[in-house]
Amino acid sequence: MVKTQIVLAAEEAPNPVLPHLSEIILGLVAFLILLWLLKKFAVPRFEKMYEERTAAIEGGIAKAEKAQAEAEEALAKYQAQLKDAYSEAAKIRDDARLEAERIKEELRAEAQDEAARIIAQGHAALQAQKAQIVTELRNELGRNSIELASRIVGEHLEDEVRRRGTVDRFLAELGSSAGNGAGK
Repeated sequence: MVKTQIVLAAEEAPNPVLPHLSEIILGLVAFLILLWLLKKFAVPRFEKMYEERTAAIEGGIAKAEKAQAEAEEALAKYQAQLKDAYSEAAKIRDDARLEAERIKEELRAEAQDEAARIIAQGHAALQAQKAQIVTELRNELGRNSIELASRIVGEHLEDEVRRRGTVDRFLAELGSSAGNGAGK
């Protein structure tokens, strides 16, 4: 009998693995309420956040593509400006070289003109010096001639007018005899 009482008591005792039917119904109702609350409030928020995140990522990608296109455009402009700057620099360098050649030619021409002017001044100074020397020589030759003539003739030629006339006559005779001798 003890065995039967144990068996009967075991049959009447609740099964620890299987919950009571009321607990299952209550758990199922709570679970359904929880699902309804999640669907009503949480899921739309998650969906909204997901859409915002997707839009932000797509917008970021679009912005990145736009920025990359702008960067490529800026690079192309920079390269074009750099190419223009190189060509402008080459042009300026060529212009400067031509200007330097022109200035060098101008300076050379000025130097040649200055040298010609200096040579002309030198010739003029030489001619003036030659004329002065010739005049001095004529005067010296005239004095010597008068002194020699006064010794030969025996008279003293002190009169300036006569002395000049005698000197001029002597030099004219000397010049004509030198001209005849050179012509022969």
